[in-house]
Amino acid sequence: MRFMMLMIPKGYESAAPGTMPDPKAVEAMMKYNQSLQEAGVLLALDGLHPPSMGVRVTFAGGKPKVTDGPFSEAKEVLGGYWMIDVTSKDDAIEWAKRIPGSENEIVEVRQVQEMSDFPADVQKAAAGFSDIQDKAKQRKQA
Repeated sequence: MRFMMLMIPKGYESAAPGTMPDPKAVEAMMKYNQSLQEAGVLLALDGLHPPSMGVRVTFAGGKPKVTDGPFSEAKEVLGGYWMIDVTSKDDAIEWAKRIPGSENEIVEVRQVQEMSDFPADVQKAAAGFSDIQDKAKQRKQA
């Protein structure tokens, strides 16, 4: 079962462009990341620049509108993520509990939807999805 662990740092929604983490926090996180890798459960991980460096695209009335960050209405924003492959939700929670997070961070754990989770009509509508995924993985490996 694949799970995504989403890091939500409080205050990151208003962080200035170029804000960087504390090196000691990064060192602790790297030890955690290595433990995920050594356990064979890590599929992917990345940190994200603050929202002040991003944009949001909305589709009111079916027309795209681009808004530069920061986003005043944002209460929580994503700071990074891990994608892991474990045997159960309980295992994913146990890994999340080991994250060396601080008091201002929340980790949300969410299971990735697999094609088999969907009813037949949705699977039919998504025909070719696994081919797209495979090509994206091949591109990343190249």
